[in-house]
This record gives sequence, C-alpha cells and structure tokens, in this order.
Amino acid sequence: MATDLLDAPPILVPFEATVKHPAPAPAVRTRGNRDPLWLRWTLTLLALAVLGLLVVVPVVNVFVNAFGNGVKAYFAALFGNADTRHAIFLTLTVAPIAVVLNTVFGVAAAWALARFRFRGRALLIALIDLPFSVSPVVAGLVFVLLFGLQGWFGPWLQEHGLRVIFATPGLILATTFVTVPFVARELLPVLEANGPEEELAALSLGASGWQMFWRITVPHIRIGLLYGVILCNARAMGEFGAVYVVSGHITGRTDTIPLRVEKLFQEYQSAESFALASSLTFLALLTLVARAMLERRVHTPDPQSAPNKEHA
Repeated sequence: MATDLLDAPPILVPFEATVKHPAPAPAVRTRGNRDPLWLRWTLTLLALAVLGLLVVVPVVNVFVNAFGNGVKAYFAALFGNADTRHAIFLTLTVAPIAVVLNTVFGVAAAWALARFRFRGRALLIALIDLPFSVSPVVAGLVFVLLFGLQGWFGPWLQEHGLRVIFATPGLILATTFVTVPFVARELLPVLEANGPEEELAALSLGASGWQMFWRITVPHIRIGLLYGVILCNARAMGEFGAVYVVSGHITGRTDTIPLRVEKLFQEYQSAESFALASSLTFLALLTLVARAMLERRVHTPDPQSAPNKEHA
C-alpha cells in the first residue's frame, strides 16, 4: 500500500485555496457620523454665523460703502487726490522691494536649514519666526532707536546726508522685517520633504551649482515659493503698525495705503477711505483665491508622474 501511495499522482490544489485571505474589516463609523444630528447642525450653523459676522459682513460693508456713490465716484476717490495717488505709488514701491528681499533671503535660509546641520541652527529658526511673536509697533520702535537721530547710527547717517527713518528706506526695512518668515517657512518643509538625492546626483554628473538650482531645486519648490511670495506680498501691502512708527505719518511723503485709509477716516472722508480700503480687501480676496488654487494644484496628482501601467 505504501508503494501505491508513492506511485499515485499528486493532488493539485489551486494556489488561491492555499492563501488565507483576511476577513474584511468591519466598517468603522466615524465620530462625526455617531454625533446627533442636532449637534452637527448646531455647530455648523454656529461656525457659519461667526464667520459671517466677523468676515463676510465687514467685507461686504467695505465694498458697499466704497461703491455707494457710483463707479465714477469710486475711481475719483482712488485717483483724484494727489496724496492718495502718492500713497498707492509708495505702497507699490515698498511692497515689491520687500518681497524680492524676502524671496532671496527665504530661499537661502530654507536651503541652509534643510540641507545642513550646524551649530546655531535652532537659533536661526527662532530668529526667522521672531516677527510672528513681536508686535509690529515694537519692531518699528526698534528701527527708530537704531536709525533715528537719537539712535545708534543716527548721527553717522545725518553726517553723510542719509535718511532712513521718516523716509522710504525706513518703510522698506520695517516691511521687510515683518514679512521675513513667509517665504522661508513655506520652503523649509518642501526642501526637507524632497531631500538632496537628486541634487547630489546632478552634481555628480557634472552640473554646476546654478544648473542644479534652476533645473532640479526650483521645479520642486516652485509651488511653495509662489505660495510664500503671495502671502508675503499680501502682508507687505497691508502692514500698518511697523510702518506707522517709522514713517512719521507725513501726508504726501511717507503715507502708504493703510496709513492713508486711517487718515482719511479720521478726517471724515468716509467715501475716499472705503474706496482705498476696498483695494486692500480686493487684494486679500485675490490672495485667498490664489492660495486655494495653489493648494488644489498641490493635492491634485500629476498624470505625467503616475507610473505607466502598460510598462509595469
């Protein structure tokens, strides 16, 4: 009988039958589905009410008051006054310079923090985040104590005919200080997530430093860079506290758009004040739209980067 068993043909068992498939996990209900319906609706309506009261109503009120006298009066309020035109021109001069300076610094700082480990790295991160924790008024006061007539560098600047405080350079310094973190903080996690492997491979293949930066690094960080630049520009255009201290609030010379809005409102020129404020509000709305578009693009998978299933 043993010989018969050895000579018997083997029994073929399908491979699928030998594999134990795990039982499907039971559907897990989220906490949101277990909460009572009245609680979900109450929290949702409460959140919408708070947002409507604190955000939607003020924004709508700005545009209603800005266009209350018609479109023609609106543009006349924006461009009919020489001091208002100068405030717009000064803002469009200071903000781009601050954005360019912070873009260069942000890229360099994020690169150093993401690619190198050195003594004082934590201190550098803390200094980049400092404008988030310091009041803009205090920042403006610091520049006054440094570059004012009674400051550390004030006498030397006066001897050489240079003026920083109550002039355009002071506005640029103050605006640049309060907008330092935006670009650097947006790029740092992007660079850390990508890693240096592709950059090192490009260098090993003979690429120069600039070639590596423009062809390897920039394509990877372009979305984060645009995101940081948009936020930096929005903050630079709307900065009030630090600019108020270093500008001296001189009409027709050092007034930016936010300072001009405040001055017009104090002078009971409500139509002009709301018209100028609507330009900043419109900029804020454009910033939100651009931010949403960038976030959507980041979370949308690129079909070109997906693996080709035919050649898998």
